[in-house]
Amino acid sequence: MKAMTKLAAVVWIGMAGALAAAAAPPTFNRDIAPILYKNCATCHRPGEVAPFSLLTYQDAAKRAKQIATVTASRFMPPWKAEPGYGSFQNERRLTDEQIALLRDWAASGAPEGDAGAKPAPPEFVDGWRAGQPDRVFTLPEKFSLAADGPDQYRCFVIPMNLDHDVYVKAFEFRPENRRVVHHAIVYSDPTGASRKLAPNGSYPCFGGPGFAPTGLVGGWAPGGSPNVTAKGMDLTVAKGTDLVLQIHYHPSGKPEQDQSSLGMTFGEAPTIGRGLILVNASSINMPAGESHYVVKTGITIPEDVDVMSITPHAHYLAKDMKIDARLPDGSVTHMIWIKDWDFNWQGNYRYSQPVKLPKGTRVELEYTYDNSAANPRNPSNPPVRVHFGEQTTDEMALAFLSVKLASLEDEPKFQRLIGLEMIDEFLAHTDDPNNFPPEISPATRAALARAIALFDRNHDGKLDPEERKALMDFLRARVQ
Repeated sequence: MKAMTKLAAVVWIGMAGALAAAAAPPTFNRDIAPILYKNCATCHRPGEVAPFSLLTYQDAAKRAKQIATVTASRFMPPWKAEPGYGSFQNERRLTDEQIALLRDWAASGAPEGDAGAKPAPPEFVDGWRAGQPDRVFTLPEKFSLAADGPDQYRCFVIPMNLDHDVYVKAFEFRPENRRVVHHAIVYSDPTGASRKLAPNGSYPCFGGPGFAPTGLVGGWAPGGSPNVTAKGMDLTVAKGTDLVLQIHYHPSGKPEQDQSSLGMTFGEAPTIGRGLILVNASSINMPAGESHYVVKTGITIPEDVDVMSITPHAHYLAKDMKIDARLPDGSVTHMIWIKDWDFNWQGNYRYSQPVKLPKGTRVELEYTYDNSAANPRNPSNPPVRVHFGEQTTDEMALAFLSVKLASLEDEPKFQRLIGLEMIDEFLAHTDDPNNFPPEISPATRAALARAIALFDRNHDGKLDPEERKALMDFLRARVQ
């Protein structure tokens, strides 16, 4: 009897200890620091873009309620893709349990806890994170930013001065002034079109670069990692190519300057094909005051591909963005879903594993916009009618998909076929077949105008479904 009493006492003491531990509030050292160090410190540290550091208890404790609020709403960390709609590299998404810990820690007065339970702060590499690049391309001169006023979107044209083709294995954007550089997108321009827009080396640009880019090299946002290509997929950059570096600046409250750089590491000629799919809805005609304007479009993939990454894009009025892939067998693969689009936190989402899409798959885009006065992000007050375009008051509905092809030899034919799919989609949704979208080159526009006139058999200035099919069959038969 005494033995059983003693055993019961031991069990009770153990249960009481466990209950006490469970009831104890979270502490910074044991529970909160690991969350902040893994998910927040990349930006929230000295010298980075975030307005304050979260490396120490003192820094975090005085902002405990703010941290609880912005994480509960998932405003922070800035990761927009919904779970279950694509699996991506370097996801910055807190779990429900982590958000609850941050909430409970703030509610209990933000206790510090046992110093021995605190993990070592993360170590960050100063300088180039992917190692010293082979070439560094720097803005030709410092860009000056006023202390206040609207955000600035600036395109800088940087001649690469290449006398031969190169193959880029890794590229890394390095902002000089992290207080004001919000994000960057890098385009390649072998045509010289960007130089005409920038007689002094740079020009204002919102949304896109202002010309039809031939290549999207990549992008950078705070917390992002260097872009490294998969084995055999180094990016070919032709001799004579210029880089067009689009940087989003936001004022810091005092006059600032920036002279950011882009580093490139060169590899070998690619052995695996790669391509770029652009899904684009250019027929946007959004009434003023419309709070739920839906845009739908899509593109049919002409060959088997592996999707490596996806980049959704719109301007300020977009609020919900969903991209699905409808396979030939009728099944659906969810590519990405962003329920609370924010232009200030756009990015390139790289899949954890390539997404295989067979020939005949239909990539479907559905974006929803709010052009009402109730939308705090609306750049027009009062709201105005909005069309497709690159200005602040215009809108876009785009998605870039970077894909791997079966072979290197497939690249030219694949891109020509994708171009025809884009033309087919455009013709299916326009009342004016000669009002071509900006991504179609002038030479292609002229050729298309002649072909459209030829196949407009009833001479009504439009292409009915039978005329459009005849035209597209004619064009596809000539793709080699």
